[in-house]
Amino acid sequence: MFHRIRRRRAAETSELQHRSYEAYQRMAGQVPPEVERLRAAQQPTEPAPAVDDFLPPELRVPSHDQLDGRMMPWTQPIVLDDEVVACTECGAYRDWLILSTRDQIWLRCRQGHQQRETRLDTAWYNRHAGPADAHHETFEDCLRHLGH
Repeated sequence: MFHRIRRRRAAETSELQHRSYEAYQRMAGQVPPEVERLRAAQQPTEPAPAVDDFLPPELRVPSHDQLDGRMMPWTQPIVLDDEVVACTECGAYRDWLILSTRDQIWLRCRQGHQQRETRLDTAWYNRHAGPADAHHETFEDCLRHLGH
C-alpha cells in the first residue's frame, strides 16, 4: 500500500514539475512547438490592405494645438463660490462669451469688456463646451459669427 502512495506522489510531483518547466519556458521566451504551430496557422498569408484615414478632408478639424483658442456663448449667469460673476466694468452678469486660450479662461460681456476668470479652468471649459460648429481665421470673424 505504501508503494502505491509513493508512486502516486511521484507521478503528481512529476506532473507539477512538468507544468512549472513549461511556465519557465514561457517566461524565458522559449515557446513549446505546439504553440509555434498554432501561431503559424493563425498568421495571415497576405498583408492587410492599407486603409485611408476614416474622415474625408472636408470633415477633418484642427487639433487643439493648432488652434489659438476656442470660444462659446453662455447666456445664463455664471455662479462660482456662491457668487454671481459680473463684469468688472459694466456690471453685466449674463450673456457671456467664454474664451479658452493658452490654459486660461476669459469672460467677455456683450459690451466687449474682457476679464480673466481664474476660478475656471480648461477642464471646466471642455466639460461644458459642445462640438465646434465653425472655425474662423480671426477673432473678429468668430465674434461676428456668435453675434457679438
